[in-house]
Amino acid sequence: MQIYEELIERGLLAQVTDEKEIRELINAGKATFYIGFDPTADSLHVGHFMALCLMKRMQMAGNKPIALMGGGTGMIGDPSGRSDLRKMLTEEQIEHNIDCFRQQISRFIDFSDGKALIVNNGDWLKELNYLEMLRDVGPHFSVNRMLAAECYKQRMEKGLTFLEFNYMILQAYDFYELYRKYGCNMQFGGDDQWSNMLAGTELIRRKLGKDAYAMTIKLLLNSEGKKMGKTASGAVWLDPNKTSPFEFYQYWRNVDDADVGKCLRMLTFLPLDEIAELEKLEGSEINKAKETLAYELTEMVHGEEEAKKAQEGARALFSAGNAADMPTVVLSDDDFTDGEIGILTLMVKADLAPSNGEARRNVTQGGVTFDGEKVSDPRMMIARESLTGEGKVLKRGKKRFCKVIAE
Repeated sequence: MQIYEELIERGLLAQVTDEKEIRELINAGKATFYIGFDPTADSLHVGHFMALCLMKRMQMAGNKPIALMGGGTGMIGDPSGRSDLRKMLTEEQIEHNIDCFRQQISRFIDFSDGKALIVNNGDWLKELNYLEMLRDVGPHFSVNRMLAAECYKQRMEKGLTFLEFNYMILQAYDFYELYRKYGCNMQFGGDDQWSNMLAGTELIRRKLGKDAYAMTIKLLLNSEGKKMGKTASGAVWLDPNKTSPFEFYQYWRNVDDADVGKCLRMLTFLPLDEIAELEKLEGSEINKAKETLAYELTEMVHGEEEAKKAQEGARALFSAGNAADMPTVVLSDDDFTDGEIGILTLMVKADLAPSNGEARRNVTQGGVTFDGEKVSDPRMMIARESLTGEGKVLKRGKKRFCKVIAE
């Protein structure tokens, strides 16, 4: 099976602009394509991970990926999928985030011998002269069409700033620059980026002629990433200091049964026939597929050793109610009053609840266990002595847990 057909079989592609040309380029390994990463945080998350898997898959088929860092667009903020204005970052924060992104992306993509590139759109966007930009690019954009774009329509009622309104123009200009400088003939992005990407394709063809091979592909994976890449405590990060390998493993180990096959196809590099066999599992047997998914992805992000430790820890948790390698909170003497700590306070300190009120609701609804026993009284107090040594496991629901140890 050739790569384009495999991308379809794995459920990655949603829409393309020039299917015949795209298929031929990708299958021949002659596509130079880019995916953009706006550095809004100091770590990539699960949504980015899905894009990185696609870049790796394309590179393995001989195509050349460009990871575009948004050093320029990051100073504005993408309004797509947002209900309000993004927090404005300083140039120093953006550069720090880009450095973090570079390190993480290098774990997935081979940049040796010019096989891939990392470029920063700040290198050209920050040098643009405003008047020259208006004269050069402005005539190619219709305000009416821009306002009709989905990425803007959803913000019109609450208010769209002129700052954000420029984002589509800058993203389109990125594709134009990448096409001219690096021969980049293809761009990938999620459904929320479709209007912006089409603007880039049209800008290239208007300025360079209709024969300019600039093509756009809408991915399903970015949409899925936004849906799946969140937990009750926030994003699932690739940085082990933000989301530990154990937590990362557990996130995938606990995906909904209906999503297991989809995740295996979209994210792992297992053969499709092997995935098809895993998709046949039903009932409790589906946990084998979930373990395979969790291990494969944890190994890809954190390495084989961490994946094995996470898998062993998870199995220990389910079989014995304890594990050596799980999220841990260490309590000091200051955390106790008269040698005790309340269950609600403990849940907040363990990051299993955002507040005492939410912790109380979890307890009264029967969703909290401590040391394997269900907690029924929100006034429960826990003695410091019971938390010394190996500590105890505190759980909220089936997916959130933490080992608690007293110094």
